[in-house]
Amino acid sequence: MQPEQPDTNGNDNDDERTPPRGKVIRPANETARLKRVVRATLLGVGVALAGIFAAAAYINPYNAEGVPRTSSTHTQLGLPPCNFKMITDTGCPSCGMTTSFALLVRGDVSASLRANWVGTAICVLWALTLVWSVGSALWGRMLLVPRRRGAAEVIFTTITGLVVVLMLARWGTLLLQG
Repeated sequence: MQPEQPDTNGNDNDDERTPPRGKVIRPANETARLKRVVRATLLGVGVALAGIFAAAAYINPYNAEGVPRTSSTHTQLGLPPCNFKMITDTGCPSCGMTTSFALLVRGDVSASLRANWVGTAICVLWALTLVWSVGSALWGRMLLVPRRRGAAEVIFTTITGLVVVLMLARWGTLLLQG
């Protein structure tokens, strides 16, 4: 057996430790850190959504006679009235959304739909997102999301676009009704 000869370029011959070109290999501790950051972010999303639902439960969406309101309940949280509605006397795309959430949290589905049907849809979507984000954080992977590169971004962008289109469609119908 002959001793191993040094590389003619002066480089050590340790091909076994060199990663293939185009692939990034992270140290184990960096991979774990990234995973913890993602899990913490998912838990943060869950906590934020739980806060939104707690605020919806805090708001009283009924007037003194017990009739469901259709808008302006956000003022109970110390927020100002809708400037768009004050200026134009027409609701903005999100008018009634807080009321819709508060009504749906109480199980008053029909009143929630009357206040803002897109708000009802978003409330259901966010309830599912809350469960998904906490579940994904606990399991350590994004549940129900294909493991293809960019799949999560495509799903998020599609859902966000759909919500925006629904809000604008609702607003368009309100404008057409006068």
